[in-house]
Amino acid sequence: MTERGRVLEQLPGHLTLRRPTPGDHARLQQALAAWWDGLGGEAGATQRQLLVPRLFLQHFADTSFLVERPDQSLHAFLIGFLSQTDPGAAYIHFVGVCPEGRREGIGSTLYERFFTAARAAGRRQVRCITSPNNRNSIAYHSRMGFQLEPGDRIDDDGVPVHGDYDGPGLDRVCFVREL
Repeated sequence: MTERGRVLEQLPGHLTLRRPTPGDHARLQQALAAWWDGLGGEAGATQRQLLVPRLFLQHFADTSFLVERPDQSLHAFLIGFLSQTDPGAAYIHFVGVCPEGRREGIGSTLYERFFTAARAAGRRQVRCITSPNNRNSIAYHSRMGFQLEPGDRIDDDGVPVHGDYDGPGLDRVCFVREL
């Protein structure tokens, strides 16, 4: 087994919060393929996997978190970083909680830990994005205090969408949360 990241905190249910290491990449890739209930089929799984390359575990581990079960299996993760361009901002890149661990507050715990780290680094806001069709994510971020940023159009449900944000046909919903 590869070197594990430093344990930061024990969570309820004997879960452990720690920093990720490059050795965690394969487990994250498996989770990205399996935890979204088949969303987008095989192409969707591949797209999610491509969003979290190893470099995030090499260069942004200090602002990212993993939650493990007592058997060291992956339970949840948050990949985030401090903006290099905007000294007042931090960015949450990807978050996942295993299906059987949802609605237990683990996602909120990860977000709060990230908010604390961002504040400690002098950041005043946190940004993130999601896909317009990911209604659960939009609702979750709204409950977490994120505001929807104006887009270039409004969808049928009144959500502001940024067309072609990540390339042709890759629309996104953008959020910001003041700290």
